[in-house]
Amino acid sequence: MPGSPPESDAPAVEVIGRGDRAASLLNEHRLRLIESLDEPRSPAELAKTLGLPRQRVNYHLKELERRELVRVVEERSKGAVVERKYQRSAATYVISGAALGRVSSDPAQIQDRFSASYQIALASRAVQELGSMQKQARDAGKKLPTLSLDVDVRFASAESRNAFAEELVQAVADLCRKYQDDSAPQGRSFRFYLGGYPTPKT
Repeated sequence: MPGSPPESDAPAVEVIGRGDRAASLLNEHRLRLIESLDEPRSPAELAKTLGLPRQRVNYHLKELERRELVRVVEERSKGAVVERKYQRSAATYVISGAALGRVSSDPAQIQDRFSASYQIALASRAVQELGSMQKQARDAGKKLPTLSLDVDVRFASAESRNAFAEELVQAVADLCRKYQDDSAPQGRSFRFYLGGYPTPKT
């Protein structure tokens, strides 16, 4: 359930790279809590909304807070009682392959470069690397420069699809030769990857 992050500098997408955080996020009760925290809510409000005992809600919230998946965004004193309102740490989440340890996919281990497995491994590596660099950039108060392209193309035949692929590869190769500069002292390397697959039917 997409929603607004609790703070203006919170990410629209947070990449979960630690196994303990991924496990906490995927716990059935904690996931329901996370989904309900697109806006600030107190444990009492959550217990009523989800039909769970207040003590269980408090326990899971503390675990989510310990994993930095939720945070306290408001506190109010009602007599001797302090009411806290929680909100999730980001609008949405993606689990990185880094959370899977040694069983995470690795493009270098896949020989068939035209397979769906290879493309999935490339995408997984991009999520892992982007997630790590996004956090480093945010911690340093900087923006991470990126480039994305998302487009659907309808081909008349397999022959036209193959011709498109050949022209695309040639165009990218020409651009790489044109702009590659190994001698630039202040230059910075960028990693590009291309992939295509049939548009899912909805």
